[in-house]
Amino acid sequence: MSSLTIHRIINNLFSSTVLPGLFVFAWLAGFISLATLKVCLVGFVIFFIILPLIFRFCVPLQRGILFLTFITYPPNIDFSRPEKYGLSGVRNLYVTHRDDEENVDINLGVWHILPGYVVRRLTHQLNVSADGAKNVSDSEAEILPAPVEDAINALAERYENVVSEDGKKEFFEEILSKVSGPVVLYLHGNTASRAAPHRVELFQVLQRMGYHVVALDYRGYGDSGRVQPTEMGVIRDALAVYEYIRNLTPNPIYLWGHSLGTGVSTHLLSVMRQKEIPGPPAVVLESPFNNIREEIREHPFSKFFRHLPWFDFTISDPMYRNSLRFESDVHIGEFSQPILILHAEDDLVVPFKLGYKLYRRALDVRKKSWGPVEFHRFEGSSHYGHKYICRAPNLPEIVRKFFDTYRNEEY
Repeated sequence: MSSLTIHRIINNLFSSTVLPGLFVFAWLAGFISLATLKVCLVGFVIFFIILPLIFRFCVPLQRGILFLTFITYPPNIDFSRPEKYGLSGVRNLYVTHRDDEENVDINLGVWHILPGYVVRRLTHQLNVSADGAKNVSDSEAEILPAPVEDAINALAERYENVVSEDGKKEFFEEILSKVSGPVVLYLHGNTASRAAPHRVELFQVLQRMGYHVVALDYRGYGDSGRVQPTEMGVIRDALAVYEYIRNLTPNPIYLWGHSLGTGVSTHLLSVMRQKEIPGPPAVVLESPFNNIREEIREHPFSKFFRHLPWFDFTISDPMYRNSLRFESDVHIGEFSQPILILHAEDDLVVPFKLGYKLYRRALDVRKKSWGPVEFHRFEGSSHYGHKYICRAPNLPEIVRKFFDTYRNEEY
């Protein structure tokens, strides 16, 4: 055992005895009664010893705290009407797949958001109002490649009238298959759903950039199947939606993971490589962490517990033992695609240092012949925090350059 480890243990032991020591001192000094002292000590034992021990032995609690599926916002979401949340040219759909590992059918709620240039040219068919079409692309008069323009015109001629709800499936899938354009598969973090405001903001940015956006809710989230998530479970969910898209279109499909979704993305790419499934050209990791052990220790929720000598024994170790790891620092060395890492300095949920640590790890473990790793830092003075890098004025330029550079590369 190193001297540094011994020093940390001593510090943690000291930290964990400060609070009960203060209670005893207050009683000895006459500031509190013996009854109050007993209540304080019992509260300390319950909060700092019994609750962590319960966490250690309760797997559903570990999953619940990690995935936070019970936190939902905005309230009373109507997923069938994405326009209520500021989106235009969207289809709500469900992708069902069989999870053989858990012996259950999983129904996944998904939004397919069309590129802005498609929405502008098919406003009648999509029943999009003039106001709804205003902000879906960067330019009202963008010039498209002739094959793309021809494909859209052919669709406009074939579908002369407003497409009904029943006809949306065929219409959207035909656009995806016949109109060339990149697809972004968005993998969200924990809490809420695909309708969360910060996610909708990003979808709007990507839509204006001319990308298809496919956003799913993993099992247990949104209107997806009421099955408690596991690490491998959400990866199988993401893979099912990826395969759904891949079976419809020859267009490049990029992965975009945010927060916990970055752990899903890296593990998914590792699984795809193992199974020899053709993968995406590149991946974006927004506000990533390196592994769940370090993220738990750094998370604001753990600040009252992280200095306890038994923190790893009761919190981190059990999650690892129960396969709740999200080890991006391992998986990032198991796939070859180019990586774009985006992180804000003022991120309080996933500290900037963890994203940078993942970047340094990628540089160390990835082969020289593999796709490069780019890291973009966003100044804390911009106040993007954990959720709002989508508001950075230079984000579209960064992403477009990255996607265009590696669209046709093979690694």
